Amino acid sequence: MPTGIIESLDHEARGVTRLEGRTVFVEGALPGELVEYASYRRKPGYEVARAVQVLQASVDRVAPRCPHFGVCGGCSMQHLDPAAQVAAKQRLLEDNLWHIGRIRAEELYAPIHGQAWGYRYRARLSVRFVAKKGGVLVGFHERKSSYVADMRQCAILPPHLSALLLPLRELIGGLSIRERLPQIEVAVGERITALVLRVLEPPTPADAERLREFADRHRVVFYQQPQGPATAWRFHPLAGEQLSYVLPDFAVEHPFSPTEFTQVNHAINRVLVRRALTLLAPQRGERIADMFCGLGNFSLPIARSGAYVVGVEGSADLVRRAAANAAANDLTALTEYRVANLFEITPQSLAAHGHFDRMLIDPPREGAAELVKSLSANGPQRIVYVSCSPATLARDAAILVTQKDYRLRGAGVINMFPQTSHVESIALFEHQRAG
Repeated sequence: MPTGIIESLDHEARGVTRLEGRTVFVEGALPGELVEYASYRRKPGYEVARAVQVLQASVDRVAPRCPHFGVCGGCSMQHLDPAAQVAAKQRLLEDNLWHIGRIRAEELYAPIHGQAWGYRYRARLSVRFVAKKGGVLVGFHERKSSYVADMRQCAILPPHLSALLLPLRELIGGLSIRERLPQIEVAVGERITALVLRVLEPPTPADAERLREFADRHRVVFYQQPQGPATAWRFHPLAGEQLSYVLPDFAVEHPFSPTEFTQVNHAINRVLVRRALTLLAPQRGERIADMFCGLGNFSLPIARSGAYVVGVEGSADLVRRAAANAAANDLTALTEYRVANLFEITPQSLAAHGHFDRMLIDPPREGAAELVKSLSANGPQRIVYVSCSPATLARDAAILVTQKDYRLRGAGVINMFPQTSHVESIALFEHQRAG
């Protein structure tokens, strides 16, 4: 059985080693370790393997907190010290900027990180009735599998949600529609916890009574979702507090529905918004774009500075929510929201939005290539780019630097998802004419 010294981690938190000129990705191995491994997939230029034995362990190796680690697909880095996780993600960002974009940041920002456990305020849990497992399973999928992990606790969920996993299994197991309820979406707000039941057929009156009793006993709010996310409706209790999250630094509160996109980690999101606003440095009277604005996570804090914000988003539902949130926070006079597909934007359609002094970009994993290609020579003097994919950030950064005359003034990681390989980052671009 081959052995190898692990050089680094890849974007899936697999160890990387070499064997006779081939790259080997070793699951469960950490940088600096000498491991014995067994390959289970071979391709012309690489292999994928599992660590069989760690012969020399890294000083950063720790005992995973969760008993389901290695089976459950929710986490991939619990065996690595949290501080070392952040450092590995920072290296991955730097590597992507250089190897994909052929650029380096002038400054590396201090990573944004916080609590390593109990942070996940948004989650999508799968539900499966499995007779040979004794009933209903509720949890994340097993690693690289469609099977639902037999989870009895979860260390990355808030403790009160982790404690609901077994009661939810019992509840759903007693429903007549237990095989017609494939998913529960979880959303935790400032004052309530919402559980959205994806129901493929309506619950019976007896089912409904069980759900109401559970909601009252565990102090949660049940929603039912018969079809797409927009069909989710509040089932019980019908009245009461609504979901929201707050950004206290900016005196902003964002109401949201449980199926609308919000950041999973509220504490880190607060720090992220503060960092983004510091880098963007909006000035009173300026006209600023918030591209991929969502429900206004960044645009409302920008408006608090006195700048005028134009938020652009592809989802009409999110644009309506953002406008409502602006009104709820007394910021309508400083905000404007527009629906546009930013993946198909052109120089002409971008110019139609008018000139912007500064711009914030917060795209999904696909990045913002068409948007940055469409910037004119008189584009915003400063751009803050918040990314959930180092690879697409590197690609777009290369366009800004080599084609649009921007400098990459700084970049750093945001550990929004501790214990996972997911890397979020933030970067500041400044036009050369700004000095």
